[in-house]
Amino acid sequence: MEFIDFLDKNEVEIIRLIEKAGYATEENTQLCLIGKEYVGFINKKKKKLIICTNNVKERVGYKNRMLKRKDSIDKMSIYIKKALRHEAVHIAQECNNSNLLNLKPKLRLNPAKLNALKGSIKISGEKEKEKEAYILEDRPKLVINELEKYCL
Repeated sequence: MEFIDFLDKNEVEIIRLIEKAGYATEENTQLCLIGKEYVGFINKKKKKLIICTNNVKERVGYKNRMLKRKDSIDKMSIYIKKALRHEAVHIAQECNNSNLLNLKPKLRLNPAKLNALKGSIKISGEKEKEKEAYILEDRPKLVINELEKYCL
């Protein structure tokens, strides 16, 4: 899986935890064809986390790791890490009997994510769960904590 090249140690730990919780990780499945703006999904029934690496490549204008500038590699890494964390939050929610994760009230959604939130709600229909995932996707250690708390 190509996306693994773009991860840091926190995201590698997240993959380990979701696998321990019984979820598989896949890349560029049919779900990714829903729209180029989507970079990740979970398939709850099949217990799979999906990263849409090709959609990210198109979004940042990435063609070949060896031929691209550092900034496009950095953008790829940011999108993929956030997508992995975001979907991992949904896995933690599933492990919590499909409930929210009881976050501290001081955690707030970055207003720059409102458009992405709207797109995610169109697919999932679950505003509060999507909001929680967008809040946590920038906080890898909290994602790890929530996975450990609810899935192990």
